[in-house]
Amino acid sequence: MNFVLQPWQLPFLTLAGWVQRQQQEVIEYLRTENQVLREKLGTKRILLSDDQRRRLAVKGKVLDRTLLSELGTVFTPDTILRWHRVLIAQKWDYTDRRQKKAGRPPLSEEIQQLVLRLARENPRWGYTRIQGALANLGHNLSDRTVGNILKQHGIEPAPERKRQTTWATFLKAHWDVLAAVDFTTVEVWTQNGLVTFYLLFVMELATRRVHFAGATANPNEPWVKQVARNLTAADDGFLLGKRYLLMDRDTKFSAAFRGLLAGAGEHAVRLPARSPNLNAHLERFWSSLREECLDQMILFGEKALRRAVKQSVLHFHHERNHQGLANQLIEAGSDVGRRTGAVRCRERLGGSLRYYYRQAA
Repeated sequence: MNFVLQPWQLPFLTLAGWVQRQQQEVIEYLRTENQVLREKLGTKRILLSDDQRRRLAVKGKVLDRTLLSELGTVFTPDTILRWHRVLIAQKWDYTDRRQKKAGRPPLSEEIQQLVLRLARENPRWGYTRIQGALANLGHNLSDRTVGNILKQHGIEPAPERKRQTTWATFLKAHWDVLAAVDFTTVEVWTQNGLVTFYLLFVMELATRRVHFAGATANPNEPWVKQVARNLTAADDGFLLGKRYLLMDRDTKFSAAFRGLLAGAGEHAVRLPARSPNLNAHLERFWSSLREECLDQMILFGEKALRRAVKQSVLHFHHERNHQGLANQLIEAGSDVGRRTGAVRCRERLGGSLRYYYRQAA
Protein backbone atom coordinates (compact mmCIF):
# COMPACT_ATOMS: atom_id res chain seq x y z
CA MET A 1 0.00 0.00 0.00
CA ASN A 2 1.51 3.24 -1.08
CA PHE A 3 1.20 6.30 1.15
CA VAL A 4 0.49 9.47 -0.75
CA LEU A 5 1.56 12.69 0.92
CA GLN A 6 -1.12 15.27 0.71
CA PRO A 7 -0.11 18.87 0.06
CA TRP A 8 -1.64 20.12 3.33
CA GLN A 9 0.41 17.57 5.33
CA LEU A 10 3.80 18.91 4.28
CA PRO A 11 3.85 21.92 6.63
CA PHE A 12 2.97 19.71 9.61
CA LEU A 13 5.72 17.21 8.82
CA THR A 14 8.21 20.03 8.43
CA LEU A 15 7.17 21.49 11.78
CA ALA A 16 7.36 18.09 13.50
CA GLY A 17 10.86 17.51 12.12
CA TRP A 18 12.01 20.92 13.31
CA VAL A 19 10.60 20.33 16.83
CA GLN A 20 12.28 16.90 17.01
CA ARG A 21 15.57 18.41 15.91
CA GLN A 22 15.27 21.16 18.52
CA GLN A 23 14.50 18.60 21.22
CA GLN A 24 17.50 16.53 20.22
CA GLU A 25 19.74 19.60 20.42
CA VAL A 26 18.39 20.42 23.87
CA ILE A 27 19.01 16.83 25.00
CA GLU A 28 22.55 16.92 23.65
CA TYR A 29 23.23 20.16 25.48
CA LEU A 30 21.87 18.79 28.76
CA ARG A 31 23.95 15.63 28.39
CA THR A 32 27.07 17.70 27.81
CA GLU A 33 26.21 19.93 30.77
CA ASN A 34 25.78 16.86 33.00
CA GLN A 35 29.13 15.49 31.86
CA VAL A 36 30.84 18.79 32.66
CA LEU A 37 29.22 18.88 36.09
CA ARG A 38 30.27 15.33 36.84
CA GLU A 39 33.84 16.12 35.81
CA LYS A 40 33.77 19.22 38.00
CA LEU A 41 32.35 17.45 41.02
CA GLY A 42 34.59 14.41 40.77
CA THR A 43 34.00 12.18 43.78
CA LYS A 44 32.26 14.83 45.84
CA ARG A 45 28.91 13.80 47.22
CA ILE A 46 25.85 15.90 46.33
CA LEU A 47 23.48 16.36 49.25
CA LEU A 48 19.81 16.66 48.30
CA SER A 49 16.71 17.40 50.30
CA ASP A 50 13.84 14.91 50.51
CA ASP A 51 11.80 17.06 48.14
CA GLN A 52 14.59 17.10 45.53
CA ARG A 53 14.99 13.31 45.73
CA ARG A 54 11.24 12.88 45.34
CA ARG A 55 11.13 15.03 42.21
CA LEU A 56 14.01 13.14 40.57
CA ALA A 57 12.56 9.76 41.52
CA VAL A 58 9.18 10.55 39.97
CA LYS A 59 10.75 11.79 36.75
CA GLY A 60 13.30 8.99 36.58
CA LYS A 61 10.73 6.22 37.00
CA VAL A 62 9.10 7.24 33.73
CA LEU A 63 12.36 6.46 31.91
CA ASP A 64 13.88 2.98 31.83
CA ARG A 65 17.37 2.11 33.10
CA THR A 66 18.90 2.05 29.60
CA LEU A 67 17.74 5.53 28.70
CA LEU A 68 18.91 6.91 32.02
CA SER A 69 22.37 5.45 31.40
CA GLU A 70 22.52 6.97 27.92
CA LEU A 71 21.63 10.40 29.24
CA GLY A 72 24.68 10.39 31.51
CA THR A 73 22.82 11.82 34.50
CA VAL A 74 24.60 13.07 37.60
CA PHE A 75 22.88 10.37 39.63
CA THR A 76 23.03 6.72 38.56
CA PRO A 77 19.88 4.83 37.53
CA ASP A 78 20.20 2.62 40.60
CA THR A 79 20.17 5.68 42.87
CA ILE A 80 17.09 7.15 41.21
CA LEU A 81 15.25 3.81 41.28
CA ARG A 82 16.16 3.34 44.95
CA TRP A 83 14.62 6.71 45.73
CA HIS A 84 11.50 5.55 43.91
CA ARG A 85 11.31 2.40 46.04
CA VAL A 86 11.59 4.57 49.17
CA LEU A 87 8.62 6.61 47.95
CA ILE A 88 6.59 3.42 47.52
CA ALA A 89 7.56 2.25 51.01
CA GLN A 90 6.53 5.59 52.50
CA LYS A 91 3.16 5.34 50.80
CA TRP A 92 2.42 2.07 52.62
CA ASP A 93 3.90 3.19 55.95
CA TYR A 94 1.18 3.27 58.62
CA THR A 95 3.35 3.58 61.72
CA ASP A 96 1.73 6.92 62.57
CA ARG A 97 -1.60 5.09 62.92
CA ARG A 98 -0.36 2.65 65.52
CA GLN A 99 -1.86 2.82 68.96
CA LYS A 100 0.08 5.13 71.21
CA LYS A 101 2.08 3.61 74.01
CA ALA A 102 0.47 3.53 77.42
CA GLY A 103 1.85 5.61 80.24
CA ARG A 104 2.36 9.23 81.17
CA PRO A 105 2.75 11.56 78.16
CA PRO A 106 6.12 13.30 77.83
CA LEU A 107 6.51 16.83 79.14
CA SER A 108 6.28 19.60 76.62
CA GLU A 109 9.38 21.53 75.61
CA GLU A 110 7.84 24.69 77.06
CA ILE A 111 7.59 23.20 80.57
CA GLN A 112 11.13 21.81 80.41
CA GLN A 113 12.51 25.19 79.40
CA LEU A 114 10.59 26.79 82.26
CA VAL A 115 12.16 24.37 84.75
CA LEU A 116 15.61 25.16 83.37
CA ARG A 117 14.97 28.89 83.55
CA LEU A 118 13.90 28.75 87.20
CA ALA A 119 16.98 26.70 88.10
CA ARG A 120 19.41 28.97 86.27
CA GLU A 121 17.95 32.24 87.55
CA ASN A 122 17.70 30.94 91.12
CA PRO A 123 20.83 28.92 91.94
CA ARG A 124 19.77 28.48 95.58
CA TRP A 125 16.43 26.86 94.79
CA GLY A 126 16.17 23.11 95.30
CA TYR A 127 13.87 20.68 93.51
CA THR A 128 10.97 21.22 95.94
CA ARG A 129 11.22 25.01 95.72
CA ILE A 130 11.16 24.85 91.92
CA GLN A 131 8.20 22.45 92.12
CA GLY A 132 6.26 24.99 94.20
CA ALA A 133 7.06 27.82 91.79
CA LEU A 134 5.82 25.68 88.89
CA ALA A 135 2.57 24.97 90.77
CA ASN A 136 2.06 28.73 91.07
CA LEU A 137 2.28 28.88 87.29
CA GLY A 138 -0.25 26.09 86.79
CA HIS A 139 2.14 23.17 86.20
CA ASN A 140 1.90 20.26 88.65
CA LEU A 141 5.15 18.30 88.55
CA SER A 142 6.77 16.12 91.17
CA ASP A 143 10.12 17.10 92.65
CA ARG A 144 11.57 13.92 91.13
CA THR A 145 10.46 15.02 87.66
CA VAL A 146 12.10 18.40 88.24
CA GLY A 147 15.32 16.64 89.30
CA ASN A 148 15.27 14.39 86.22
CA ILE A 149 14.89 17.38 83.87
CA LEU A 150 17.81 19.19 85.47
CA LYS A 151 20.02 16.08 85.38
CA GLN A 152 19.24 15.54 81.68
CA HIS A 153 20.53 19.03 80.96
CA GLY A 154 23.61 18.78 83.16
CA ILE A 155 22.43 21.18 85.89
CA GLU A 156 23.69 20.43 89.38
CA PRO A 157 21.48 20.29 92.52
CA ALA A 158 21.11 23.47 94.57
CA PRO A 159 24.08 22.84 96.93
CA GLU A 160 26.38 22.73 93.91
CA ARG A 161 24.66 25.45 91.88
CA LYS A 162 24.81 28.09 94.61
CA ARG A 163 28.60 27.84 94.61
CA GLN A 164 28.64 28.86 90.96
CA THR A 165 27.45 32.46 91.25
CA THR A 166 28.09 34.22 87.96
CA TRP A 167 29.14 37.82 87.47
CA ALA A 168 25.75 38.56 85.91
CA THR A 169 23.97 37.21 89.01
CA PHE A 170 26.17 39.34 91.27
CA LEU A 171 25.39 42.48 89.27
CA LYS A 172 21.64 41.88 89.34
CA ALA A 173 21.69 41.28 93.10
CA HIS A 174 23.39 44.66 93.70
CA TRP A 175 22.02 46.58 90.73
CA ASP A 176 20.62 49.58 92.61
CA VAL A 177 23.81 50.22 94.60
CA LEU A 178 26.32 49.67 91.80
CA ALA A 179 28.32 52.25 89.89
CA ALA A 180 31.31 52.04 87.56
CA VAL A 181 34.22 54.40 86.94
CA ASP A 182 36.95 54.51 84.32
CA PHE A 183 39.15 56.72 82.17
CA THR A 184 39.19 57.25 78.44
CA THR A 185 41.51 59.45 76.40
CA VAL A 186 41.13 61.95 73.57
CA GLU A 187 43.68 63.97 71.59
CA VAL A 188 43.27 67.77 71.71
CA TRP A 189 45.18 70.50 69.86
CA THR A 190 46.60 73.11 72.24
CA GLN A 191 49.29 75.80 72.18
CA ASN A 192 51.78 73.06 73.04
CA GLY A 193 50.69 70.87 70.14
CA LEU A 194 48.70 67.66 70.30
CA VAL A 195 48.00 66.79 73.94
CA THR A 196 46.36 63.68 75.38
CA PHE A 197 43.53 64.48 77.78
CA TYR A 198 42.16 61.92 80.24
CA LEU A 199 38.39 61.94 80.71
CA LEU A 200 36.91 60.34 83.83
CA PHE A 201 33.31 59.11 83.79
CA VAL A 202 31.14 57.47 86.43
CA MET A 203 27.98 55.53 85.53
CA GLU A 204 25.02 54.51 87.67
CA LEU A 205 24.41 51.03 86.26
CA ALA A 206 20.72 50.66 87.14
CA THR A 207 19.65 53.83 85.29
CA ARG A 208 22.66 54.27 82.92
CA ARG A 209 23.01 57.87 84.11
CA VAL A 210 26.52 59.16 83.42
CA HIS A 211 28.52 61.76 85.34
CA PHE A 212 31.44 63.58 83.74
CA ALA A 213 33.86 63.65 86.68
CA GLY A 214 36.58 65.69 85.02
CA ALA A 215 39.21 66.09 82.32
CA THR A 216 42.94 66.64 82.74
CA ALA A 217 46.21 66.17 80.91
CA ASN A 218 47.89 65.13 84.16
CA PRO A 219 45.77 62.66 86.19
CA ASN A 220 48.04 62.55 89.22
CA GLU A 221 47.10 61.43 92.71
CA PRO A 222 46.03 64.87 94.08
CA TRP A 223 43.68 65.24 91.11
CA VAL A 224 42.01 61.83 91.52
CA LYS A 225 41.71 62.37 95.29
CA GLN A 226 39.81 65.60 94.66
CA VAL A 227 37.56 63.75 92.24
CA ALA A 228 36.85 61.17 94.96
CA ARG A 229 35.87 63.96 97.36
CA ASN A 230 33.53 65.48 94.76
CA LEU A 231 31.87 62.13 94.02
CA THR A 232 31.21 61.39 97.70
CA ALA A 233 30.22 64.90 98.81
CA ALA A 234 27.49 64.77 101.43
CA ASP A 235 25.14 67.15 99.64
CA ASP A 236 25.37 66.44 95.91
CA GLY A 237 27.92 63.67 95.36
CA PHE A 238 27.06 61.45 92.39
CA LEU A 239 27.85 58.30 94.41
CA LEU A 240 25.40 59.02 97.22
CA GLY A 241 23.40 55.87 97.92
CA LYS A 242 25.87 53.61 96.14
CA ARG A 243 27.87 50.92 97.93
CA TYR A 244 30.03 49.34 95.20
CA LEU A 245 32.15 51.08 92.59
CA LEU A 246 33.54 48.91 89.78
CA MET A 247 36.99 49.91 88.52
CA ASP A 248 39.90 48.33 86.68
CA ARG A 249 43.43 48.02 88.01
CA ASP A 250 44.66 51.29 86.51
CA THR A 251 47.39 52.76 88.74
CA LYS A 252 45.57 56.10 88.66
CA PHE A 253 42.99 54.52 90.98
CA SER A 254 45.53 54.60 93.79
CA ALA A 255 45.24 53.30 97.34
CA ALA A 256 44.59 56.88 98.51
CA PHE A 257 41.72 57.19 96.00
CA ARG A 258 40.18 53.93 97.18
CA GLY A 259 40.71 54.94 100.82
CA LEU A 260 38.68 58.12 100.37
CA LEU A 261 35.88 56.08 98.82
CA ALA A 262 35.96 53.58 101.69
CA GLY A 263 35.73 56.41 104.20
CA ALA A 264 32.48 57.50 102.55
CA GLY A 265 31.03 53.98 102.63
CA GLU A 266 31.92 53.09 99.03
CA HIS A 267 33.53 49.71 98.43
CA ALA A 268 35.94 49.64 95.47
CA VAL A 269 35.52 46.43 93.43
CA ARG A 270 38.71 46.01 91.41
CA LEU A 271 38.10 43.98 88.25
CA PRO A 272 40.50 41.31 86.95
CA ALA A 273 43.20 42.42 84.55
CA ARG A 274 42.26 42.73 80.86
CA SER A 275 38.52 42.24 81.41
CA PRO A 276 36.71 45.17 79.74
CA ASN A 277 33.61 43.00 79.31
CA LEU A 278 33.08 43.22 83.09
CA ASN A 279 32.58 46.96 82.72
CA ALA A 280 30.57 46.64 79.51
CA HIS A 281 28.03 49.41 80.17
CA LEU A 282 30.66 52.10 80.52
CA GLU A 283 32.56 50.67 77.54
CA ARG A 284 29.37 50.98 75.46
CA PHE A 285 28.98 54.61 76.52
CA TRP A 286 32.51 55.35 75.35
CA SER A 287 31.77 53.75 72.01
CA SER A 288 28.76 56.03 71.55
CA LEU A 289 30.72 59.08 72.72
CA ARG A 290 33.48 58.46 70.20
CA GLU A 291 31.40 57.39 67.20
CA GLU A 292 28.74 60.07 67.54
CA CYS A 293 30.82 62.99 68.80
CA LEU A 294 34.57 62.95 69.40
CA ASP A 295 35.55 61.12 66.20
CA GLN A 296 33.54 63.65 64.19
CA MET A 297 35.40 66.68 65.52
CA ILE A 298 38.87 68.23 65.68
CA LEU A 299 39.13 69.69 69.17
CA PHE A 300 41.11 72.90 69.77
CA GLY A 301 41.70 73.48 73.45
CA GLU A 302 40.34 72.11 76.71
CA LYS A 303 37.33 74.43 76.62
CA ALA A 304 36.12 72.94 73.33
CA LEU A 305 36.65 69.45 74.72
CA ARG A 306 34.57 70.11 77.83
CA ARG A 307 31.79 71.72 75.78
CA ALA A 308 31.64 68.73 73.40
CA VAL A 309 31.56 66.22 76.26
CA LYS A 310 28.85 68.08 78.18
CA GLN A 311 26.65 68.34 75.09
CA SER A 312 27.14 64.62 74.44
CA VAL A 313 26.15 63.74 78.01
CA LEU A 314 23.00 65.87 77.72
CA HIS A 315 22.13 64.09 74.47
CA PHE A 316 22.88 60.71 76.09
CA HIS A 317 20.48 61.40 78.97
CA HIS A 318 17.60 63.23 77.30
CA GLU A 319 17.65 62.47 73.56
CA ARG A 320 19.18 59.06 72.89
CA ASN A 321 17.17 55.83 73.07
CA HIS A 322 18.95 52.95 74.81
CA GLN A 323 18.47 49.32 73.84
CA GLY A 324 19.46 48.19 77.34
CA LEU A 325 16.49 50.19 78.72
CA ALA A 326 13.86 48.75 76.35
CA ASN A 327 14.78 51.41 73.77
CA GLN A 328 13.64 54.22 76.10
CA LEU A 329 15.22 57.54 77.06
CA ILE A 330 17.04 57.79 80.39
CA GLU A 331 15.29 61.06 81.27
CA ALA A 332 12.30 61.45 78.99
CA GLY A 333 10.76 64.88 78.51
CA SER A 334 7.09 65.79 78.29
CA ASP A 335 7.26 65.76 74.47
CA VAL A 336 7.97 62.01 74.26
CA GLY A 337 5.04 60.09 72.79
CA ARG A 338 3.20 63.20 71.63
CA ARG A 339 1.13 62.49 68.51
CA THR A 340 0.21 65.98 67.43
CA GLY A 341 2.24 69.04 66.55
CA ALA A 342 4.90 69.85 63.98
CA VAL A 343 8.01 67.65 63.93
CA ARG A 344 11.08 69.60 64.99
CA CYS A 345 14.76 68.71 65.18
CA ARG A 346 17.10 69.76 67.99
CA GLU A 347 20.75 69.81 66.95
CA ARG A 348 23.85 69.72 69.09
CA LEU A 349 27.48 70.24 68.07
CA GLY A 350 26.62 71.52 64.61
CA GLY A 351 24.26 68.66 63.76
CA SER A 352 26.45 65.76 64.88
CA LEU A 353 23.75 64.93 67.42
CA ARG A 354 20.07 65.19 66.48
CA TYR A 355 16.82 64.66 68.35
CA TYR A 356 13.36 64.73 66.74
CA TYR A 357 10.28 65.71 68.69
CA ARG A 358 6.81 67.21 68.23
CA GLN A 359 6.33 70.83 69.15
CA ALA A 360 3.56 71.54 71.62
CA ALA A 361 0.48 73.04 70.03
